[in-house]
Amino acid sequence: MIKLRVISGKYKGKNLIGFDIDGTRPTMDRVKESLFGIIQNKIKGSVVLDLFAGSGSLGIEALSNGSIEAYFVDNNIELINIIKKNTKDMNEKIHIMKSDYKNALELLKNSNIKFDIIFLDPPYKLNLITDCLEKIVKYDLLNEDGIIVCEYEDEEIKNEKLTLIKDKKYGSKKIKIYQI
Repeated sequence: MIKLRVISGKYKGKNLIGFDIDGTRPTMDRVKESLFGIIQNKIKGSVVLDLFAGSGSLGIEALSNGSIEAYFVDNNIELINIIKKNTKDMNEKIHIMKSDYKNALELLKNSNIKFDIIFLDPPYKLNLITDCLEKIVKYDLLNEDGIIVCEYEDEEIKNEKLTLIKDKKYGSKKIKIYQI
């Protein structure tokens, strides 16, 4: 049986729910462990956006490892309720938004909010990462030295304004990390 949990930091071992909701695809522990090993120097004191948050696993992992604030966005009300349950006992700055990614990114721009880490893990078949990257750059949502972590399978990602700093493959899953 699959279990979703926080793998490191102050909430290590915390069980998370929501991995079995239709349309979700949790980041497996070994991928998450490798990913957070790669970005560990960016986490402490960061403000994080978990776009297409699902269960909130990536944003929660970031909070567990020293992020000071996290924004969770998903357009599925069932997943919004899961994120609320998964973050209920956490004494952190947490913002949960039920919205599609386009409206959420525009709202964040209009609120002058910038991020140090943005997690993009959209449904694989929709090929949304390129559009998200364009909007993030256009809306200036990334702090200087901030990173964008993309998890995908087959999508062809294009963006001339960002620099690819890491490209890893884990079975059928791929991770690309971009910086301005």
